[in-house]
Parts: sequence; C-alpha cells; structure tokens
Amino acid sequence: MPAEAARTGEDTHESGPRKVARVVLLDPDDRILLLHGHEPGDPADDWWFTPGGGLEGAETREQAALRELAEETGITEVELGPVLWRRRCSFPFAGRRWDQDEWYYLARTAQTATAPTALTELERRSVAGARWWTCRELTRAHETVYPTRLAELLQRLLDEGPPAGPMTLDTEIV
Repeated sequence: MPAEAARTGEDTHESGPRKVARVVLLDPDDRILLLHGHEPGDPADDWWFTPGGGLEGAETREQAALRELAEETGITEVELGPVLWRRRCSFPFAGRRWDQDEWYYLARTAQTATAPTALTELERRSVAGARWWTCRELTRAHETVYPTRLAELLQRLLDEGPPAGPMTLDTEIV
C-alpha cells in the first residue's frame, strides 16, 4: 500500500488527506492486477496493493486513475467503470506518515502484459513488480494485501457485480 504514496513526495497534506484514485483492474479471466511493494531499504517489509496514486494539479480522480495505471503498469487499453469502494487510511512509509482518502475504480482490460513507464525514484526503490491474481489465489494468500479484505471484496464484486453506489470500507490505520 505505501509504495503508491511515493508519487508526490512533496505532498504536505495542508488541505486534509491526500486524494488518491486506485484501480481494481480485472482481465478477461477476472484476475486482479496487484503491485508488489516494500519499504525502501527493507524488501522483507512487503505487501501487495492495487495500482493508483495521488491526484496531480486539477486532474479528476478518473484522470488520476488512468494516468497512474499507465505509469505504474504500462496498461492503457482500459475501460474505466464506477467507483466501487472508498477508504480512509493512514500508514508510515519512507520515513513519514501518509493520510489518504482513496477511491477504488473498477476497470477492465484485455491488455495483460505490464511494464512500468514512469515510476518516481522512490517508486523504483519500493515497487518490486506486478502480478495477476485469481480470487481463489488471493483468498489463500498469506501475504499482506491492501485494502484489507480485498479477497472478500473481490469475490462479492465477481458474484454480485458493482454496488449501486460506492461502499465505504473500514478506515485502516497502520
């Protein structure tokens, strides 16, 4: 989760939590794409998280979601859907505390090859790659995954489709 915070290291949070757009990207086989991140300098302190990051300038969350997805994965052939979930979180990463207001967008793609195109220096030191996960693999995983309960949320999404409106997830403070 924290590696995506690295995009705008100069973020001061003067106007509240950092606004973040995240992407629940599904391929034609309903696998979800997750990035593998770790604390810079400590690859053993690791986790998996959805692509995404902070808004830049006057861009919308939708624009940020698509830009971040392209920068972090190289995937640009995307059908962006509705906001599935909203979450507030706070966590330490790279020597500071990050407070974020995250919106998770559903997206679909047939483009499954990944290659980051524009990682920041901090992201290059803290993102170790990407992997497509089935819901079953995610349910059985022993790795740390953010948001918490992602396997359960994904299963519900696959079984029931997107919610009528964004669900508010529990606040996570790490």
